[in-house]
Amino acid sequence: MARRPDANPDAPHILIVGGGYVGLYTALRLQKKLKSELKRGEVQITIVDPQSYMTYQPFLPEAAAGNLSPRHVVVPLRRVLPKVNIVTARVTELSHAERWAIIQPVEGPPKRLTYDYLVMAAGSVSRTLPIPGLAENGIGFKTIGEAIHLRNHVLAQLDIASSTDDLELRKRALTFVVVGGGFAGVEALAEMEDMARDAIKLHPNLRADDMRWVMVEAADRILPEVGPELGEWTAEQLRGRGIDVKLKTFLQSAVDNVIELSDGEKFPTNTLVWTAGAKANPLGKSTDLPIDERGRVKGNEFLQIEGTVRAFTAGDNAAIPDLTKEGTEYCAPNAQHAVRQAKVLAENILAAYRGKALKPYRHAYVGSVAGLGLHKGVAHVYGIKQRGLAAWFMHRTYHLSRVPTFNRKVRVIADWTLALFFKRETVSLGSIEAPFEEFALAAATDRPTPVVKSAAK
Repeated sequence: MARRPDANPDAPHILIVGGGYVGLYTALRLQKKLKSELKRGEVQITIVDPQSYMTYQPFLPEAAAGNLSPRHVVVPLRRVLPKVNIVTARVTELSHAERWAIIQPVEGPPKRLTYDYLVMAAGSVSRTLPIPGLAENGIGFKTIGEAIHLRNHVLAQLDIASSTDDLELRKRALTFVVVGGGFAGVEALAEMEDMARDAIKLHPNLRADDMRWVMVEAADRILPEVGPELGEWTAEQLRGRGIDVKLKTFLQSAVDNVIELSDGEKFPTNTLVWTAGAKANPLGKSTDLPIDERGRVKGNEFLQIEGTVRAFTAGDNAAIPDLTKEGTEYCAPNAQHAVRQAKVLAENILAAYRGKALKPYRHAYVGSVAGLGLHKGVAHVYGIKQRGLAAWFMHRTYHLSRVPTFNRKVRVIADWTLALFFKRETVSLGSIEAPFEEFALAAATDRPTPVVKSAAK
């Protein structure tokens, strides 16, 4: 099941669980290196993922802010992997000892899929806390759907505020809260605030000062990846834009869209964005693979899953030792490691397939870059610290080099080039999230009004 119709049933089958960074880049390399074998049907590769595309997450803030088209930050798996079987489904159970996985398609009953080689690359999911009201009122920021929803939502709040005379309603609509001061939180807040400043100019009865943007971070600094100096500089820059950066502060409640913070402040808002970390995909707990106390699949320096043969792992769902550091430190769960791990992982699968020696994964962290809105950024790369326009340019250049496929690179460049000559669109398309409402309303108004006859006397 789930093999290509022209497949040789006896051909070795490589199953890749997850179509993110590791899944896509591993499959791309295998597709290239096994071109002849795939053509002759001597080997089969399958990717199982709930989505039929890979999302380049570092571009989510720019997509949310309207600097990039949402379609250009995703890579369609079937287009770039024509020799790989793409199954749009979710793995719910896996036994590597018996070499099978149970997959649940989008529709229909679950199915059993057998394999010979395994790549566990299920990635991560948002790490939430049992905070009252968070699940009901929070917005995540890990998928393209969440990014576009946030964009439409923020612009809709400006429309609400502009169309009401109720001061309390206006204040609630123009208050935006982001929890989490890492890359995702800082970039999302900075890009959205930058976009909202442009959009609010189109509302004559609103001013930029009417908006309140709040960042809530439990640690004593933001952007720890770029170091204390640049993290402090970033916080000062955000505060200079009127953003309220609250450090050593926790979200305690969000019931009924009323924010309660650990510093005692309490206020209403229609917008709560949660970016406070991620955790390994819980799928690992439904397998016979070894996992650590954080739910990560245990791997070694060769990206093999501990205690197994023909099973590999990498990326956010994996605990891979960092050979560039002393002690028992692990590789950070970021795109920089995931992309490079995928290259080594693919080579080691080929080595295992051909009976050759495996190579260890070793990569020194080169640094970090972050965008803070148009023409603003911060970077710490190879020990060199940059801020402002130079850092913003480094941020865009680096991620342009990393986004997969030449097709997507050209489309991203085209979006950026057009933005030099035209202002970004600041229109809320919130109706796309409820596409049936207008039709249902029209259908309701077309129904004949029942005639009530008076009783005969």
